[in-house]
Order: sequence, then C-alpha cells, then structure tokens
Amino acid sequence: MERANVWNRYSQAQREELEQLCGDYRRFLDGGKTERECVREAVALAREAGYRDLGSVIRQHETLKSGDKVYAVCMEKAIALFRIGSGDIEQGMNILGAHVDSPRLDVKQNPLYEDTELAYLDTHYYGGIKKYQWVTIPLALHGIVAKKDGSVVDVSVGEREDDPVFCISDLLVHLSKEQLEKTADKVVEGEALDLLIGSIPLKDTEKDAVKANILRLLQERYGIEEEDFLSAELEIVPAGKARDCGLDGSMILSYGHDDRVCAYTSLAAMLEVQDSERTACCILVDKEEIGSVGATGMQSRFFENTVAELLNCMGGYSDLKLRRVLANSRMLSSDVSAAFDPTYASAFEKKNAAYFAKGIVFNKYTGARGKSGSNDANAEYMAQLRAALDKHDVAFQTAELGKVDFGGGGTIAYILALYGMQVIDCGVAVLNMHAPWEIVSKADVYEAKRCYVAFLKE
Repeated sequence: MERANVWNRYSQAQREELEQLCGDYRRFLDGGKTERECVREAVALAREAGYRDLGSVIRQHETLKSGDKVYAVCMEKAIALFRIGSGDIEQGMNILGAHVDSPRLDVKQNPLYEDTELAYLDTHYYGGIKKYQWVTIPLALHGIVAKKDGSVVDVSVGEREDDPVFCISDLLVHLSKEQLEKTADKVVEGEALDLLIGSIPLKDTEKDAVKANILRLLQERYGIEEEDFLSAELEIVPAGKARDCGLDGSMILSYGHDDRVCAYTSLAAMLEVQDSERTACCILVDKEEIGSVGATGMQSRFFENTVAELLNCMGGYSDLKLRRVLANSRMLSSDVSAAFDPTYASAFEKKNAAYFAKGIVFNKYTGARGKSGSNDANAEYMAQLRAALDKHDVAFQTAELGKVDFGGGGTIAYILALYGMQVIDCGVAVLNMHAPWEIVSKADVYEAKRCYVAFLKE
C-alpha cells in the first residue's frame, strides 16, 4: 500500500495556493514562538474572521444560534473556537485539537548570576530534548514578566535584525577528550544549559559588576528588577525566522513545527469553513510536551467548562446534554508524526513509516512499546475518515512512531477519548522532531489543511 509523492499531481493553481498557505504559516511561526504568542496570533486571526469572545456573549446574556462564531481563552495559553452548526449539537461536534507548546529552555525563578565576570541566566529544559543540540546556536528570549503592581511586561529579544542574541557555550574540541567519551545524554548536562547574557562590568561596582550592569539594563529597558524574575515566564528559543528549505524550496525549516504545524493548519481550516451541519470546534492547548498537565493543558477542565458555557448560551444546558455532546463528538488529535529519515533508517519500519510529500499522517495508535499510554482508534472510525478524504481527494498515509521497541510517544488524543468520543491522531510528518530546528514538507502542510477542512465539512 505505497503512497505516491503528491507534488506532481498539483495544478498551477494548487501550487500557488500551497505557497500562499505556507507563507502564512511561516509568518505565524515567526510571530508565535511561545504558547502565549501563538494564542495571541490565533485570537487576532479569529477576530478578523468574525469570531467573538465567548466571555462577552456570556456577560451580555446573548443567545447563540446556528452560524455564530465564538472563542474562549484560558490564561493566555490555550484557546477554543466554535462555529455553531445547523444541526442538533447533542449529536456531537467535529473537533480539531492541537498543542502550541514546544520543547525549549525555561528561565528559572532565581536565574541571574555572575561567574568570572560573565553573566548568565540559569535554565530548566522543558519537554523532551537532546541537550547537546542547544549549545553554540543563536538563541532568543521571549515571554512576560508580571510585576507586583499588576502590570505585565512583554519581553522579546533576539529576533529583530538589530537585536543581540544569546548563546550557551560548549567546550572546545581541543580539550574535549573526556567529554567525548560520555554518552550523548551526558555530553551536555541539564545544569550546564545556562544562557550567556553579558560581560561588561558596571563602573565603580565592587562585587558582581557584570550582573549589576545587566540589572541596570533590565531596569532601563523594561522597568524590571531582580525580584521580578519570581513572577516571570521567560522562554529561551532558537533565534531567527522560519525559512524555505532545499534548493527547490519544497520544505520549511523552523523552530516549533511540533506542534504548531498542526495548530496553524487546524486554525486555518476552522476559519475557512463557513457552513456545516455539525458544530465545528478547534482547540489549541498548552503543556502537551510535559503530559498535558496544569490549568492550560488538555487534562484541565477548560475545554469541558467552555462547552458547558456554550450550551448554556444556546439555551439548553444540562449535565446530561453536555455528556452527550462530548460522547457523540468526533475528533482529529492534530499532532505531528516522525518522518522517515534514510540517514537513520534502522530506527524505522519502512512499511509503517511516514514520508515527506505523501500527505497527512494517521496514527491509529500511539504510545510506547506495547502501546503503553496509547490512544487506539476504532477501525470503523478510520473507515469513515478514509471515505471522507477520498471524497475530497486528500492525500493521506498511515504510520507508527518508529520501530516498536525503540520508544514511542503520546498526544492529547487519549484525554479526549475519555469522554467516549471517536479520536485518532492525524498530523504532519516532521524531520528533526524536538530539535531546535525542525523540517516539514510544504506539500504535507497543504494536505493537512485540506484534510482538516474536509473533516469539518463532513
């Protein structure tokens, strides 16, 4: 059951549509390097498409009806969008769900220190990373600092042409004999991932003069003092824009494809679809990379509470109706899959691997080894999806995440499946997954968006 490369089947009009979508996606990546920034971008796009804040609808005691479009935001790091369909919502919704957090380095709460007249920020890595990949590359600092007076300061340093960038140093090869004898997970230790941020001492300062100068700059530029790090969320990410990759421009190289490539295409599909019988929903959440925990992760009650509020605004809330809506819903857990890499072919089982330019990837089951931590979709649901995608001429493939004994991974799918709804993982194949710079095929981005549109319409 080999799948064909899709590039040669596109018309000129489709190629132009593909390039437009991928250009918009690159701009979304550049503007959304943190979950807060992604949600901010999503809200702006939703408002432009005529979506209203559900909180405003609730406060004004309005009634929602077929065709209405609303969104709700949770702590600036998760968002749920709904378009009310013409049918009975009790028969369920069509849901696209993705996550907008990506592996990164977080600044600790007591981070700033000086050592031998060099100033550093102490960090704690977030999500599954190969630590050695994060040294000696240009890095940027993004996030917010919440001050005691209630004000919030946005921080973004390292992205503009005239911005400085930051770096984590590594040991020179000339002195690295002992280092290179270590296993890859020990070559660079987590506590060594500290960000170099300055080296000029503050004049007439006797102790920690470089640190004092950094504090002076923070005060001058942002009104921040050292204690404000206690209530900050600062993320260290690769500096630089998403770029076309390959001499033929067929791929995109960027930080954060996992899972913003599925988040953006899900959002784009949601904003495009205007008429459907079933209510359409797109939810973009935080914390998937660390188990979907916390108030902004999929395990929280944010989604369930928001659906309850939606039903109430439609004039028909009851606990039983809420349960029926969720149980009768269908979902695509929009998350990436591992693209086959011929350089590391031994990690994959070729018949059940995902390939570039062969369409969106369905993972019937995820998990590790014996399907531990898995969502396993029903065969009947997969058959319905096959029929819908064939009807809309969407290219798709099926895959597993590498060889059975090599590891594995999970998504938010199992969490939504707890409601009894039909759920399957469905996303874009990625090379270098969880590395600072990841690669996707433009053709797969295009097919993902087409798949999500077809799903919402059917």
